[in-house]
Amino acid sequence: MTETNEDKILNLVKATLGYKSSVRDELLKVIVKSVVDELEIQKRITLKYDNSEHLMFIVDYAVFRYENKGGGTIPRNLEYRLRNLIIKYGGV
Repeated sequence: MTETNEDKILNLVKATLGYKSSVRDELLKVIVKSVVDELEIQKRITLKYDNSEHLMFIVDYAVFRYENKGGGTIPRNLEYRLRNLIIKYGGV
């Protein structure tokens, strides 16, 4: 069975958080989907899942959202990376 991009991202998010069980998978999947939708729809970034820069930003941003219950101020490193992604890969 081939691993999908969503599965790959979910596994990386779980590894970052230190989770081994699937108890939180549904919540984490929705968070990952919302991050991807925000980047593609709102920020107009054409994501390439074979690009580790894109992949790790999605993972790190999803972990931030999960740990902060969707609120809080985005950390400077994520904000900086997001701006770089918009400049390099964003659409007009």
